[in-house]
Amino acid sequence: MYANGTFKNPFTDFDFTKFTGEFKLPTVNVETFVETARKNFAVLTSANTAAVETMKTIGQRQGDMVRAAMEDFSKHGSEVLSAATVEEKVIKQIDFAKKSYETAIANTKEIADLVGKSQAEAFEALSARVAELTEEVKAAIAKK
Repeated sequence: MYANGTFKNPFTDFDFTKFTGEFKLPTVNVETFVETARKNFAVLTSANTAAVETMKTIGQRQGDMVRAAMEDFSKHGSEVLSAATVEEKVIKQIDFAKKSYETAIANTKEIADLVGKSQAEAFEALSARVAELTEEVKAAIAKK
């Protein structure tokens, strides 16, 4: 530091360009980055659109199911009132309860199938994009 009583800056002989030249910073291809973001956004948009369409379909089906249930209930009420004996009325009530239960199970299965199909399609689309993105990253790394 002190040569002959004078201060010598230890960094005066240090070559910063040589030091920084050893660091290889990756270059970012903005076009590739934008294209990747566009593809990601397109897949997410598509998955969200499909989810909204599925919810709309489910809502319509549930409306149809409720309407059919109300019609059946109204028809059942007329049938029970027109039954001649108490035994007939009880049998009609039991048959209606059984039919209503079976219909509820079938309707629940249908709705669950719609939801499951929608989720499977969305998962498949997102998984395909992740696999594609993985290959894009590998290709970008291999170019360097």
